[in-house]
Parts: sequence; C-alpha cells; structure tokens
Amino acid sequence: MKIKKGKSICFFSAKGGVGKTTNLINLAGILEQLEKRVLLIDMDLTSGSIANFLNKSYDRSLTNLVDDLYYNRFTEIEDYVTKYDDYIDLLCAPKDPREGAQIANSFISDIIHKAEYNYDVVLIDMNHSLSDVNLTILDQVSEIFFIITNDPLDLKNMKNMMILFKELEIKNFKIILNNSRDPFKDYFSIYDIKHILKHNIDYTLSSEMFLKDMEKYIMKGIILSLDRKFSSLMSKDYQNFLVIATALLESDKNEQ
Repeated sequence: MKIKKGKSICFFSAKGGVGKTTNLINLAGILEQLEKRVLLIDMDLTSGSIANFLNKSYDRSLTNLVDDLYYNRFTEIEDYVTKYDDYIDLLCAPKDPREGAQIANSFISDIIHKAEYNYDVVLIDMNHSLSDVNLTILDQVSEIFFIITNDPLDLKNMKNMMILFKELEIKNFKIILNNSRDPFKDYFSIYDIKHILKHNIDYTLSSEMFLKDMEKYIMKGIILSLDRKFSSLMSKDYQNFLVIATALLESDKNEQ
C-alpha cells in the first residue's frame, strides 16, 4: 500500500521584516479550516519566533530531535512537537541560539521527509540568509513561497535572488506580494514590480490586512486567519489564502 506523503512549503524572502512568519501562520490557520493536519517547523535556528508568536512554551525542540537522530534514539516526530490545537503542531527552534548554530546541515532533509509522512502540510519558516541549511531547505521542499513587499531595497535584493535561482535551476516557487507590511509605501505598481523582477506576481495580500493592534493577537497567541472576523472584515485576503491553500492541496493530489 502506498504511503501518503504530505506537502512541504517554505516561506523565504530576500530581506527580513517582510511578513514571512505572520503569513506562514495565517496559511496554517486556513489549512486548519480545511481540516488538514499542519506542522510548523521553525528553521530560523538562531532567532526563531513561532513559539513566541503563538504564545507557546515548549520543552522539546529541533535540538532534541537532531540529537536523537544522531544517537539513533529517534522513534516518531510527534515526540518532539508542541501542540497548538487539534490540527496545528509546532516543531520549535532551539531556545539557545548557540544550539541552533550547531545543528548539522545533514539532518535537515531527513527532518523534512519524516514530517511529510506524518502531516498533510509542512510549513517551514526560515531566515533570509543563503546559509547551507537554508539552501538545503530550498532544495528539498515541494514548493517555495517568496514574500516580497513594495520596497525598493527588498525588490533590489529579490531581483538578485531571482538571478541566483535561475543559475541554480530552482523553478518550484511562487511570489507573494505583501502589501499589508507597509501599507503606506506604494512606490511601484504591479506592472513595475513584474518588470523589475521579470517574473509574474502569483498572489497579492492587500493593505487591508495591516492591523494597528496586531500585538493583541501576538500577546494572546491568536492566529488571525482563525479569528471569526477575518473572513468578513478581510474577505479579499481570506479568499486569497483559500486559493493558495487549495492550489497547494490540488498540486499534492496531482503528484500522488
């Protein structure tokens, strides 16, 4: 009998502060509404923030998982996760940044593959550096989501990243323009951005998702997309997230 394999997606960017973590978590909330089991892996090994974002304390992290893999004590990935709710689990970054810096790149692929066979969707958060760990993640995942903003420096960095991706023959990526990050910065039109990057914009998040009281959600560990008001007050972005989630799940079916 063929074992079902889930989908792995990483969120990446050409610079920090563009909304990767926020929107990765929002996508997890949408997938929960579609009754999919989701694992959030915090691969920002030295400054991961998913557990803090969701107001979750934890005892076990990637450090324990890698240690047990090294010493052949690993049994199942659920032994290392922290539950957010019935659908979403967290595999947290090391609490001590020094431990994160010591995690060998050779374990990353194994962790991703083990997660894919235990969850419908694996969402991986990471920083914006091109470290060996991040390059391995980019090479191993089913799909890459690039988060960009309407910011000159971000677009310059992204343009360089696109050149690198072409050289590395990486093609399994989508670009999400996040207009909610800096709603008052409207430097370029969609046409301009496409021209700068020489690539299509696959999805756009509107400025309506900008929340002045976002700290309320963070302090309470609430996922915005699971808030009952989200689908009505931010209907356009709710639909965008549904389209993203549905496309991911449909492509997963096609690959079975």
